[in-house]
Amino acid sequence: MKRSKYTRPAWLSEANTGERLTTSAMIASLAGPDQRTAPAPFGHALAKLAEERPEIVGLTADLGKYTDLHIFAQKHPERFYQMGMAEQLLISAAAGMAREGFQPFATTYAVFAARRAYDFICMAIAEENLNVKIVCALPGLTTGYGPSHQATEDIAIFRGLPNMTILDPCDAHEIAQAVPAIADHKGPVYMRLLRGNVPLVLDEYGYTFELGKAKTIRDGNDVLIISTGLMTMRALEAADALRDDKIDVSVLHVPTIKPLDTQTILREAGKGGRLVVVAENHTVVGGLGEAVAGLLMRTGTVPKAFRQVGLPDEFLDAGALPTLHDRYGISTGAMVRSIREWL
Repeated sequence: MKRSKYTRPAWLSEANTGERLTTSAMIASLAGPDQRTAPAPFGHALAKLAEERPEIVGLTADLGKYTDLHIFAQKHPERFYQMGMAEQLLISAAAGMAREGFQPFATTYAVFAARRAYDFICMAIAEENLNVKIVCALPGLTTGYGPSHQATEDIAIFRGLPNMTILDPCDAHEIAQAVPAIADHKGPVYMRLLRGNVPLVLDEYGYTFELGKAKTIRDGNDVLIISTGLMTMRALEAADALRDDKIDVSVLHVPTIKPLDTQTILREAGKGGRLVVVAENHTVVGGLGEAVAGLLMRTGTVPKAFRQVGLPDEFLDAGALPTLHDRYGISTGAMVRSIREWL
C-alpha cells in the first residue's frame, strides 16, 4: 500500500516532531528521537466522543494520569469516577453502570486488570455480555519496572474469555479511530493502550481502522510479517532495513486479536514461497502467534516456514526499554537479525 497524506483531527495535529520525551521508566515513550508523536490519543478521542454521547462515563483505579483518562476528567468531570487502588471495585462499578444503561470506559494497568480483576471481569462483565470497555496501559514490555508491571501475558489470559473482544492498536492514529469503533460495538472490549506521547506511523500509509479486520500495510514476496500493536511499527521499520539486503517484506497488521480476521490471514499466509513471521509485544505463549499457528494447522495452510517474534516464556528484567527490547528480541534490530538468520 502506498503512503498517502492524511488530515488529522485538531487535537492530533499537535503532533511533536523532533522533540525527545523525557520521562520515567514507568511511562517511557516508545518513540524515537525524531519520530512524530501525538499526545494522549485515547484521552482526547474519548473526551471528544463523550460530547456526543452522554451515556459514556470514565472510571479509573487511581491511574487517570497514567492512562490518559485525565483528559476526559478535565472535559467531563461530572462523568469521571475515581475508584481508588481497587481494581475489583473498578470492574464491579463499571458492570453496575453498564446494567443501568451507561457505557463505562474503565482504565488501569494491564497487569492489574488481567491478574487482580480477572474473576470480576469474567463473571460480572463477560458472562453477562455487558457493554464495558476495559482500556489498559503498559501492555507487554512497555515499562522498565519489571514483572510487577509488565503485562506480558494479558492477551493469553483474555483470549480464553467468551464474549471478549481484544484489541492491540499500533499507534496514535489507530487509537483515535479505535475509540469510537469500540464504543459502537455492543459488548465487552479489552484494549491495550499506548499512552502519553504515542508514535504516529499508520497515517503515512492511508490506513483506516476497522474492528475485526486485518489489513496489509505493505506488500512483499519473500517474508510475511503478521504483527499487532507496537510491533507493526517495528515490522515496517524492519521491512525498510531488509530491503537493503534485497529481502522483500510484506506487513499484515492485525489490531483485533479476537475475533481474529481468519479470512485475511489465511489468504496472505497461503501465498506460497514466503516465510511467515508473527510479531507481538507479548509472550510467545497464548498470544497472536499461537492463534495464527492454530489457524494454519486447522485449515491445512502450510507456509514455507513459520516463526515467532515475541517475548520469552519467563519473567522479564527491569531496566531501560531500548535495552530490554533488544535483549528480548522485539527491537527493530533484533527482528532484522532474526529474519536474516531464518532466511
